[in-house]
Amino acid sequence: MLKSLIKNGEETPEPLRAQVTGTLPAWLQGTLIRNGPGLFSVGDSEYNHWFDGSSLIHSFTFSNGEVFYKSKFLKSDTYKRNIKANRIIVSEFGTMIYPDPCKNIFSRAFTHLCNVIPDFTDNNLINIVRYGEDYYASSEVNYINQINPVTLETVSRVNYRNHIALNLATAHPHYDDEGNTYNMGTAILGLGRPKYVIFKVPLDRPATNQKQKKPALRKVQQVCSVPFRSLLFPSYFHSFGMTENYIVFVEQPFKLDIVRLATAYFRGVNWGSCLKYDKDDITLFHLINRKTGKAVSTRFYGDALVVFHHINAYEEDGHVVFDLISYENTNLYDMFYLQNMRRENDDFIQSNKTFSPPTCQRFVLPLHIHKDCPTGSNLVTLGDTTARAELQLLPLTKPSVSSSGLELPGINYKFNGKKYRYFYGSRVEWSPHPNKIAKVDVQTRTHVEWQQEGCYPSEPVFVASPGAVEEDDGVILSSVISTDSKISPFMLVLDAKTMQEVARASIDANVHMDLHGLFIPAAAASAATAATAI
Repeated sequence: MLKSLIKNGEETPEPLRAQVTGTLPAWLQGTLIRNGPGLFSVGDSEYNHWFDGSSLIHSFTFSNGEVFYKSKFLKSDTYKRNIKANRIIVSEFGTMIYPDPCKNIFSRAFTHLCNVIPDFTDNNLINIVRYGEDYYASSEVNYINQINPVTLETVSRVNYRNHIALNLATAHPHYDDEGNTYNMGTAILGLGRPKYVIFKVPLDRPATNQKQKKPALRKVQQVCSVPFRSLLFPSYFHSFGMTENYIVFVEQPFKLDIVRLATAYFRGVNWGSCLKYDKDDITLFHLINRKTGKAVSTRFYGDALVVFHHINAYEEDGHVVFDLISYENTNLYDMFYLQNMRRENDDFIQSNKTFSPPTCQRFVLPLHIHKDCPTGSNLVTLGDTTARAELQLLPLTKPSVSSSGLELPGINYKFNGKKYRYFYGSRVEWSPHPNKIAKVDVQTRTHVEWQQEGCYPSEPVFVASPGAVEEDDGVILSSVISTDSKISPFMLVLDAKTMQEVARASIDANVHMDLHGLFIPAAAASAATAATAI
């Protein structure tokens, strides 16, 4: 199965009408844009890791009961340079590239000097994010690429550093009820004291008489910064949590070794090898007031863990509650090396027995701690959780566990930062790629699944019904590919309440496995396209 996920994808540049079976909700109008790796070799050269593949963006447009499919490679500088050279010439996460030996000695020397401080790739293959009314392909570096959400054309490359001092930034921002975007980044090299940076980009709707639209990032505001706990070993983070009043940042012992990063090129290793997990270290939990920019004075810590995705966070009765997907080690990354993915299924399973399955954990942090509390007492007073926070030299947090085997979590985003009951995720079992979709009830700790033999669904995306009051009133969208040649790729539409299939839209085209994406309502997509055209 995994071999079929590492073949080069193809563009479908013109809208292709899908074959719909079942009945799509009449209210479902908009475009689901997905991002992920789709090109794993150029000429005779090949990437080493699945996360290195060139970004291939595809979209599923729902319009009046029909679905139209389209896909285009992100025309990043990296993509254009590689295609022009007919070989991979830009290094990626798991693939370090060296000068062509046919180049003259001066050209090779210049390339070596440029790698003293690495200038990262702009192959933004992880997600689609919004700043203002603009949409960007994003990864975790200082570059993002603006795209047209209707045509999927690449508009322009943007460097965060032209607006705020950052070397890295997440591809998982948060959006508040006013449409403002919050994100986190890391300032490492040449940008003052090393720190984590939380920033806000206002919605900033353009004036109707504005002749030339300016990027929303020009009005970026730094909310606050958090100094590294260890100067040369900043924590890696893929996402963060946000409540009505707080940012939740997990400073985990999965760290980036700055010295190894700066010397990786000369030591003949890739950037991925510069990430190290210290299982004997602690995890620090930071709460920052997102309105004042001040951190909560109490510092919380817990056992070592690895986290990529937060599920949700909210405040309740003087506590901050947050749920995330955690691991006991970082073996997940190793599973995605292409040499591993090419193994036969039984061999792959046997060689990855040490894979730590993802686990859903709930942490509860009390906002107010009485000075007379005895050491070792539980500071959590909520009645509906077994999570604990014990008073030690630092308050020790102990999570409750609700489920395992789920990744790529999604919620009804209207409940983001609020108390919620359901999340949807992809079930990961014998491989790093999911073969089921699940709906989890965090109150009853039960779940319901959708599955079809030989089918591999992408991250589930919740779209709420218009005027919905109940949290699970809506549909789940997921792009599905199959190892069965008789089953065409299809867009799956599930009733979010029952997890029963409502409709599917089969696509007569080559569709690739993706990572993350964003549903854009029809009106918002039109506004973004008009703004791009100004």
